[in-house]
Amino acid sequence: MLIKRSPNGLDLPYSSEITPQAVYEERRNFIKAMALGAAAGGALWEMANREAFAQTPAAKLAAKLNPAYSALDKQTPFKDASTYNNYYEFGTDKSEPAVNAHTLKTRPWTVSIEGEVNKPMTIDIDALTKLAPLEERAYRLRCVEGWSMVIPWVGYSLSNLIKKVEPNGNAKFIEFVTLADPKQMPGVNSRVLNWPYVEGLRIDEAMHPLTLLTVGMYGQVLPNQNGAPVRIVVPWKYGFKSAKSIVKIRFVKDMPKTAWNISAPSEYGFYSNVNPDVDHPRWSQASERRIGEDGFFQKKRKTLMFNGYSDVASLYTGMDLKKNF
Repeated sequence: MLIKRSPNGLDLPYSSEITPQAVYEERRNFIKAMALGAAAGGALWEMANREAFAQTPAAKLAAKLNPAYSALDKQTPFKDASTYNNYYEFGTDKSEPAVNAHTLKTRPWTVSIEGEVNKPMTIDIDALTKLAPLEERAYRLRCVEGWSMVIPWVGYSLSNLIKKVEPNGNAKFIEFVTLADPKQMPGVNSRVLNWPYVEGLRIDEAMHPLTLLTVGMYGQVLPNQNGAPVRIVVPWKYGFKSAKSIVKIRFVKDMPKTAWNISAPSEYGFYSNVNPDVDHPRWSQASERRIGEDGFFQKKRKTLMFNGYSDVASLYTGMDLKKNF
């Protein structure tokens, strides 16, 4: 199939297939009615409540589509993107974050920015959202587990915030720290990871225009289970590199120790660029299953180097990407 590309190496945008808000409302009301009318409705009500939470339209975000940074691929339905999630603070099963994340309180919320910067600050989420014009960008999301989605995120290049705080010459890396509150996040009581969840990027990776400080998806504020109220999205890396529910951003001299790298260093490297030639120790990364599109028995699609975002290759000139996985 012939695919046209823009000059920056990214796919041109495909027409949006986002479910209209009216459909969300109708479906949610129907499910609620079914649940309330059931004689033995306990389990059904729980299912309906989960569906309603996942489908409820949140506050709208005014954002302009950025076609230069939007993928050609068909977008993943909102239902799939909001009910099939990895967010271990709310449970390790894919369905658990959508059920449990209603306990997360996203207001008030502040993000502390500190470390090797000339202008450290603590900024409120509303001020953070207004720091730069919001854009909608449909990015491919590739999970290290071998599945993928295409999600229209809303945010702006992280570089806008970085320039605001003026990193000094010692700032080589950026560390992102996620909220870890056992009262709001039942998964934090488990020992599956060392909490809080920490991720990091090299400073030039963070400055790349594709790296998105993200406050919404599908034209709405982020659902709790997708990392509300603010997360990072780095589309050429495996999804676990995109820290959710961020409360602290630190500029540091040395490569930060990240949550999954601490837990299993032989399986989850610091860079974690999508690379079909570097397998996970327990499975191949050469192909992927697209959630919401490919059935279980459908042929998997070929994994693209850097998840198809070829213009980031210059960041790694001269590096051995098998060693620096």
